[in-house]
Amino acid sequence: HAVKLQDGARVLSLIMDGGKDLQSNCEKLIKLEDEADHISHDVMQAIRKSFITPFDRSDIKALISSMDDAIDQMNKTAKAVLLYEVTEFEPLMKDMAELAVKLADKTAEVLPLLRNVGTNSSQLHVMTNAMIRLEDDSDHLNDAGLKALLKGKAKKDPMAFVIGSQFYEHLEKVADRFEDVANTINDIVIEHV
Repeated sequence: HAVKLQDGARVLSLIMDGGKDLQSNCEKLIKLEDEADHISHDVMQAIRKSFITPFDRSDIKALISSMDDAIDQMNKTAKAVLLYEVTEFEPLMKDMAELAVKLADKTAEVLPLLRNVGTNSSQLHVMTNAMIRLEDDSDHLNDAGLKALLKGKAKKDPMAFVIGSQFYEHLEKVADRFEDVANTINDIVIEHV
């Protein structure tokens, strides 16, 4: 699932580049989200059947659910692009998509450490705090982006602000869902150390 998150975040970043591949990139992200849903389903089935799990079933469920929420939000962003037929995006939107890539990469880096929570607790704490700081950066980019929209395009075209603010909201929610992943991991660490 973490690989799907990474792939999805990279495609989201490509979407924010616009260009001739925009439609196919949106379709790619929608497909990745569907594949991630299947993985989530498989994980849920596996934890029901496994006698011994690496940590509590409820923690595994919370973790896979929060990860799935992140790619679901990326999917919603791609669907909004198709709905509004937007082909050009603000530079700060691209920056927010790049933060999603960093968050997905950090998630993929953190997950193997959960195999031995006790030994890796300090490192897990440092890495999840880094994820939370990246989400904070996304908050600041969101605020700056909305402000730039108000001062720029919105003066000439109010709908540009409405549509642009939708994209900022979706991108901010992507980062929020990754913060949920970090918080879930922190909860697991606290319970097992």
